[in-house]
Amino acid sequence: MAVLSMSDGELRCLEVLRDVDRGDLPVRAAAQLLGRSERQVWRLLKAFRAEGAAGLVSKKRGRPSNRRTAASVRTAALWIIRQNYADFGPTLAAEKLASEHGFSFSSETLRKWMIEDGLWLDRKQRQRRVHQPRPRRDCVGELVQVDGSEHWWFEDRGPQCTLLVFVDDATSRLMHLQFVESESTFAYFQAARAYLEAWGKPIALYSDKHGVFRVNHPGALGGDGMTQFGRALHALNIDIICANSSPAKGRVERANKTLQDRLVKELRLAGATTLAEGNALLPAFIADYNARFAKAPANSKDLHRRLGPGDDLDDAFAWKEERTLSRALTLQYDKVLFILEPSEPAKAAIGKRVTVVDYPDGRLSIRYKGVELAYRTFDKIRQVDQGAIVENKRLGAALAFIRDEQLRRGPERRSMKAPRRRDQRDARLFKVG
Repeated sequence: MAVLSMSDGELRCLEVLRDVDRGDLPVRAAAQLLGRSERQVWRLLKAFRAEGAAGLVSKKRGRPSNRRTAASVRTAALWIIRQNYADFGPTLAAEKLASEHGFSFSSETLRKWMIEDGLWLDRKQRQRRVHQPRPRRDCVGELVQVDGSEHWWFEDRGPQCTLLVFVDDATSRLMHLQFVESESTFAYFQAARAYLEAWGKPIALYSDKHGVFRVNHPGALGGDGMTQFGRALHALNIDIICANSSPAKGRVERANKTLQDRLVKELRLAGATTLAEGNALLPAFIADYNARFAKAPANSKDLHRRLGPGDDLDDAFAWKEERTLSRALTLQYDKVLFILEPSEPAKAAIGKRVTVVDYPDGRLSIRYKGVELAYRTFDKIRQVDQGAIVENKRLGAALAFIRDEQLRRGPERRSMKAPRRRDQRDARLFKVG
């Protein structure tokens, strides 16, 4: 007995035609059920009465398509891929064949050909990279995993924001949580300071390659190669280690998934709608989370180090940039011209790099070799108007400033508008130097 292969549509047609052949269903109703004309139904009925179910099977099944690409063209395309694009994916290879060689294939057609010829592996065949589990560190405070999780934490009740998460590697204990608007340098400054004041200094932080932790621009040759956050932790003798992939810092990644489930529901039950309300609920949530999920460390020793007299958190978590002091004892920072008092330390710094220290509370100091230099502000950059009244003792500084601006920017750039650095520094990363 021969086995007949039929599609779902053909089986449906067979059932309807059987009813028509028995007289249980008129042709007009069959045409409506099958979505065909009455003439087509009469033709199919004739084939069914002559050949049975086999008469309803498409005659094209098993035959090559009339639109099939010639074998010679297929061979030529695959030869070009082997010679020039052996490591290209089907989509990019199809683009190159079209733009460089005049072949017009869809990426799916080329994908099928490449899989058949062993030039590409389908999704099931591609093996995922193996990430073997890494043993936990032995002691609390030896390694703290840090990450920022952007999510709709308050669902539709509040804005999308980021949760900064600090997880101890030895115990999976939540050490610190904090809602912030975005994953920025100053957000990490604030969170890290709160962590240090609560627990002390860990040996190292383990993070991803976010620009807060690592200078990611290969052409960034100036400065000391550290980010602002890296410089702050270096001053406190805390190391930063960047993971090569997300699975490498799996404890904080798994904690993020749990938080995006449990914490979101707790915030909903509490009716929290703002970052401040969410942060107020975090201490109780952390205590409950750690009671449920934290592990005992292999070694009971706590490697957190106490903050000492030399650990100045105000200074460490301040924004620091270097500027070259001009012969007129002036420098520019944050669109403001600063004029240093003509003291001996200031004169010694002429032509040298001085450090501008911008504190989160708005205070600002200028230092040279650790010595603070007295200064006064002159004016905002690009705010010297035509016909402005300038005191005689400030005339030299004003002329030097205008000359430098004209030479550096040119007329077309002097007219450009730009936001103040204090208004944008949370969203940008500046490297020391």
